[in-house]
Amino acid sequence: MENEKESVKVLIVDDEQDIRTLLNIYLKRLGYDVVEAADGVEAVETVRADKDIDLIVMDIMMPKLSGTEACQQIREFSSIPVLFLTAKTKEPDQNEAYDVGGDDFLAKPFTQSEFNRKVNALIRRYKVYCGKSETDPKNISVGNINIDSFKRIVIKNGEVIKLTDKEYALLFFLVEHRGKPWSLEALYENIWQEKYLPSSSNTVMVHILRLRQKIEDNSAQPEIIRTIYGKGYQVD
Repeated sequence: MENEKESVKVLIVDDEQDIRTLLNIYLKRLGYDVVEAADGVEAVETVRADKDIDLIVMDIMMPKLSGTEACQQIREFSSIPVLFLTAKTKEPDQNEAYDVGGDDFLAKPFTQSEFNRKVNALIRRYKVYCGKSETDPKNISVGNINIDSFKRIVIKNGEVIKLTDKEYALLFFLVEHRGKPWSLEALYENIWQEKYLPSSSNTVMVHILRLRQKIEDNSAQPEIIRTIYGKGYQVD
């Protein structure tokens, strides 16, 4: 585990030096390497130049280029996960963060343990179901939907389907492991990165239902995400 952490690099993007210093301390305590950028423009340039970055932790309100604007530009060439940090906590602000390709959202002020959980979960998911191999296909087609793995968006009939982070993670995981049924327990522990409990089944099933309602032509008779009775869910 320690060797895995040593290979992880995180980019901190914030115009306040005190915040960058604090996050640097948190991340180094986790065993991660850290690079910094003071604004959105520098962040885009850093990600373009450094192919070893595994996660971007980025403030939204910054001069020159905001965090959401920077994320939008980064999504043109990279699928590196982005964790937004911001004091703006209203739903429209969160929606904008996700719409431009952000992966998760942490409202200020936050505790060190909250920050650590978000960071570790995003890095694990990136390494498990996405990865950063340059040989990975940018576009993946399943049925009548197309997944752009760089921009982390799903398109159906020419229109972008708005998925939550967990919905996208579920879909991408099943597509990347197509042809194999996955149980509720396996899906929960891979996507939520938490220990499975009996109540976790409902969480997975609700997300599958919502995902089907968004991507299937008929969610009552799904053709993309199929139920394999006694085994779980599967994408062929």
